[in-house]
Amino acid sequence: MKVFVTGVGGQLGHDVMNELAKRGHEGVGSDIAPAYSGIQDGSAVCGMPYVPLDITDGEAVSRTLSEIAPDAVIHCAAWTAVDAAEDEANRPKVQAVNVDGTRHIAEACRKLGCKLMYISTDYVFNGQGTEPWRPDCTDYAPLNVYGQSKLDGELAVRDLVEKFFVVRIAWVFGLNGKNFIKTMLKLGQTHDALRVVNDQIGTPTYTLDLARLLVDMIETEKYGNYHATNEGGFISWADFVAEIFRQARMNVNVIPVTTAEYGLSKAARPYNSRLDKSKLVEEGFEPLPEWKDALERYLKEIGE
Repeated sequence: MKVFVTGVGGQLGHDVMNELAKRGHEGVGSDIAPAYSGIQDGSAVCGMPYVPLDITDGEAVSRTLSEIAPDAVIHCAAWTAVDAAEDEANRPKVQAVNVDGTRHIAEACRKLGCKLMYISTDYVFNGQGTEPWRPDCTDYAPLNVYGQSKLDGELAVRDLVEKFFVVRIAWVFGLNGKNFIKTMLKLGQTHDALRVVNDQIGTPTYTLDLARLLVDMIETEKYGNYHATNEGGFISWADFVAEIFRQARMNVNVIPVTTAEYGLSKAARPYNSRLDKSKLVEEGFEPLPEWKDALERYLKEIGE
């Protein structure tokens, strides 16, 4: 199977390309940079075909996908700087990348009749209550510009493509690029104590584990909306940070605070990021490992 992957300069796209290679699929990676700009770790992604592509250019997207003629597209590229998306100056770019860019990809997939997997987020919901969000829930009410843009991308995919997967994820970490864990480890080197929010609840997602699941899914025709994070229950950010420091053997005191007490963020964050993943098992997919196990493996990978 030939699979075109957008956003391979990011955390998830990097791991998806490696997973495709591991299984003998023909992966073609893309991003906006003129050459692959991710970590040079000697992995398969560094040696696989790469095509520079600005997804905000509809003609370029149509031409590129027509030339490559993939059997499937895994669309990982996105504007993910949540707070920066709130700035008026950035909003047109967020719209261009997350909405228009996704629409361009979807239109090209419709013409080719190929599968499309769109990576979305828990931010499409309003983040209220305590019940886990079901994959097919349509009670959307994004709290910020980023969430609205990802929802609009979802709507474009479902409107334009028959053979689609919409996979919502949350609290992502991976080897390639920046993430929350790396930030906490760096802060822990210079701080004896850190204030961390304890009233936003969800579950982390390790891109290495997620990539395996996404390729499992793209190999099937079990289309629809899905939720995917690591297993191990729902936790707060404060719980997550405490476990990061415990496993990294760093003596840093985690001080739980409410979102209101923490302040700082431009974009409103969801309190309830619990995602119901039962549909994965119902459709015969293997769930991701528990998040503590994922964290342990990740820390070993980055040498902590």
